[in-house]
Amino acid sequence: MKPQSFKTWSALGVALLPMLYLAYYWGTLPEQVPTHWNIKGQIDGYSSKLTLVFLAALPLMTYLALVIVPAIDPKGKLHQMGNKYHNIRLWLTALTAGLSLFIVYSARMAAEDNTYILVLLLGVLFVVLGNYFKTIKANYFVGIRTPWTLESESVWKATHAMAGKLWFVGGIIVMLGSVALPSPSAMVLLLGVALVIALVPVVYSYWLFRQEGRVG
Repeated sequence: MKPQSFKTWSALGVALLPMLYLAYYWGTLPEQVPTHWNIKGQIDGYSSKLTLVFLAALPLMTYLALVIVPAIDPKGKLHQMGNKYHNIRLWLTALTAGLSLFIVYSARMAAEDNTYILVLLLGVLFVVLGNYFKTIKANYFVGIRTPWTLESESVWKATHAMAGKLWFVGGIIVMLGSVALPSPSAMVLLLGVALVIALVPVVYSYWLFRQEGRVG
């Protein structure tokens, strides 16, 4: 089996895990299950167990979206990434499946104060995306898509090179915080880091575009 085929089937198998897990325990679930937790990890919201069907299906929807996107990318750049795009698809599907399994498990067990697992998984997601940012070709679907990165390929490359390092470091900080801090503090750290790594690349891309215009 070719490596790309193996990764394709692996990603699909991983995407189905939360749905299989939910199906196995479906009959044991009450009609109302916890689906929302506050910043302290305490349950503060309940919904119909049918809500879990959507949450369990998120990894499969993520996988299918990542399969379709290269075919409809007008720039055709995602196809040029080859094996790297397959790696991104596998990682994103796996991490989404991990988050989905965590949510379904927490709802089934009515678990509290395990927010650190969610924070840890999101930290890993930041690290993985940061590691691949610099390899993403300019496109309309994946990456830091601002008017300025889409207008200039050099701005796209420079922005993603910087954002990759920022997301990687931010992910490491979040992961360390998930095990070293109490749940409320870890959640605050996660939100703070997420805000920084989301906004800084946008501002940076605008600054680069302005500098490029002045040089031009």
